[in-house]
Amino acid sequence: MDQAITAGSHPFGRHDPLPLGHLPATRYPDPRVEALDRRFTARQGNAGIERIATGFRWAEGPVYFPAGGYLLWSDIPNNRMLRWLEDDGHVSVFRSPSNFANGNTCDREGRLVTCEHDARRVTRTEFDGSITVLMDRHDGRRLNAPNDVVVASDGAIWFTDPGYGIDGPYEGHAAEAELSRHVYRLDPATGKATVVADDFVRPNGLAFSPDEKRLYVVDSGITHGGPAHIRVFEVDGAKLRNGRVFAEDFAPGFTDGLRTDADGNVWCSMGWADPGEDGVRCYAPDGDLIGKIHLPESCANLCFGGKKGHRLFMAASTSVYSVFLNTTGA
Repeated sequence: MDQAITAGSHPFGRHDPLPLGHLPATRYPDPRVEALDRRFTARQGNAGIERIATGFRWAEGPVYFPAGGYLLWSDIPNNRMLRWLEDDGHVSVFRSPSNFANGNTCDREGRLVTCEHDARRVTRTEFDGSITVLMDRHDGRRLNAPNDVVVASDGAIWFTDPGYGIDGPYEGHAAEAELSRHVYRLDPATGKATVVADDFVRPNGLAFSPDEKRLYVVDSGITHGGPAHIRVFEVDGAKLRNGRVFAEDFAPGFTDGLRTDADGNVWCSMGWADPGEDGVRCYAPDGDLIGKIHLPESCANLCFGGKKGHRLFMAASTSVYSVFLNTTGA
């Protein structure tokens, strides 16, 4: 399905005073892209934050497809996925219903891989548009509600299953969890899944370092009495070892999704507490907080993309924002 949406319109009639385009009072370099360390200054670029699409209930799971020059993301409560064309800014409905899809990524062959809350499964969209179910059960029991997903260079699919989609009807439907909340690895050759981390309260966003020697995983368990931090693990083939807390200063807010850049810096979403902290944070590989991007809404997830790979796209509540940087995604 490809249903056009008028730029700047809101499908539910809400008055929206913030238009598309550059945010008000924009000047170069944008002071809302805040350097806290000179390691971030070189990555700031000379561009302003842009609001490229709006009119959503909860924007999540952005992924950029270079071959098509477009961005896809999920609008979870509206049970649909949207597409934005970089050439002309056209926004349309990519898939509706979407099974309350959340996280998305692109595999090594250029196919869409999606976490579906309502169907409680991980799927792949083939080039002909058909959908292949990659996993919906483990040890004979249904997954909770897969959340975010990444694909390694060997084709293995790593994903989190925190169960937010079965907490209630807003992002899926209310149901009982049949499994603990794990991080999984799905082997591309055998189709067999293994639990690679089993001690999270609510495992959420995840991303590899550029060399894939480390995996970063968010625990957003603060929503259920747990922590609000990012952990990092050493990747040992199909296993994770020596997990430790990488960044932990998020409470009372928390982070949700994250990506790494070509230099190994970790870019993560931020929100749900102090409005002045809504947006994105950037951490150096050693864990130092080196920069922030301030947005007018809580940010759920992000990805790198654009024609040169140096445009950061940020799915933030009702809107999607972008900014050009002097770094590219891993």
